[in-house]
Amino acid sequence: MPPPFVTFSRNVFIPLTNICRNRCGYCGFRRDIGHPEAKLLSPAEVTDILERGARSGCSEALFTFGERPDEVDGFMSLLDGLGYDSIIDYLADLCRLAIAHGLLPHSNPGVLAKKEIERLKPCNASMGLMLETTGIINAHKGCAGKDPEKRIETIRAAGELGIPFTTGILVGIGETRDDRISSIHTIRDTQEEFGHIQEVIIQNFIPKPGTGMASWHPPGTEEMIKTVTMARQNLPEDVAIQVSPNLIHPKELVQCGASDLGGISPETIDYINPESPWPGILELQDMVDVPLRERLPIYPRYIRKKWYSKGIAPLIHKLSDAEGFRKKY
Repeated sequence: MPPPFVTFSRNVFIPLTNICRNRCGYCGFRRDIGHPEAKLLSPAEVTDILERGARSGCSEALFTFGERPDEVDGFMSLLDGLGYDSIIDYLADLCRLAIAHGLLPHSNPGVLAKKEIERLKPCNASMGLMLETTGIINAHKGCAGKDPEKRIETIRAAGELGIPFTTGILVGIGETRDDRISSIHTIRDTQEEFGHIQEVIIQNFIPKPGTGMASWHPPGTEEMIKTVTMARQNLPEDVAIQVSPNLIHPKELVQCGASDLGGISPETIDYINPESPWPGILELQDMVDVPLRERLPIYPRYIRKKWYSKGIAPLIHKLSDAEGFRKKY
């Protein structure tokens, strides 16, 4: 059964740094120190993105970056040049900068300790970490942050702290169907314990040139339909299933239970999948057979339950309507 409507958020994608301790076999985002495309965005660069997002009517500032970049030799000198000795402290200040520009932060910093999540909680409307898979796969060999248990610990810690959270799985990276079922069951069990998971992304792998999996075949539509259907059957009803409309046409996936299309940016590309442009909002409506509703990075039910800090409360009240969706502007 398709949902009565499909949601999306209007955001800016802020790739704070592409330096990462992991070397996943499918990732085209990561860069080594010394590579001409390796970067750590400055406050001025982030400000420019935020200002463009505010002018375009965005409500979300999506902060994404390589996991534990401080463990990569040479990164700390870049951070020190900006006057920081902690990437988490830098992120927290940039989140406050986003709030000042009228955008609600949603941070995806990778595996974190509970005290680091607690540090970020007051300045984030929501946070996220892809579980990816509970399976042990070759694509994650040698990647300290892709240990499923460590990722589950981070997801659970966010639940203990009452943070609205996004997680999900990657389909087609070497996992089995049983791995996918196990991953969804793990997410379901975590949600039943803490109640903080607002959406689960079912994301299809896209091969990237120059990576170890460049020649792999991505999952087809039928495989994605089966995975979305399985997820919808196993997850609690109030947890949205998100699919990425720049990676796969969402129409058939909406028909089998997907109800969210994630962040769509009028100003920034998908830096993780730069070869796949976002559809425009009008195009997005044409891609599904049900009405669209714009949301904030924090889902309506968590707004109604007041799962947000005093620091972002005024902005949430300004941007949300009586039901907790994005107010028309």
